[in-house]
Amino acid sequence: MSNELNAEHMSLAQGVVETIISIAASEVDGVASVGSFAASGLRSKFQSRPSKAGVEVKANQDGTLNITLHIEVYYGYVLPDLAAELRQSVSDALLVQMGLEVSNIDIYVDGIQFKD
Repeated sequence: MSNELNAEHMSLAQGVVETIISIAASEVDGVASVGSFAASGLRSKFQSRPSKAGVEVKANQDGTLNITLHIEVYYGYVLPDLAAELRQSVSDALLVQMGLEVSNIDIYVDGIQFKD
């Protein structure tokens, strides 16, 4: 993806799309972090913004997006169900907020965390 994405007569910086994806993903129950905990856990303690590490976005010729998400999940969640909810949440957020359609979301579970 280039530095900008054109959608609905707007030019959007790449970080905007990644931030929306990261927020939508982190709001799904069962997602512990977007990106690996080692990379984003300490950083998120000191930042007020969500981490965009672990999010890759590529635009297709038809204007849809291919998204790759690296996440860590909490122990005890059914992973196929969690992945389906995560895909729906990210797709809905991009469609509602930006008018962008998603063609594919690949989810990689990089780790499991335990709740305190």
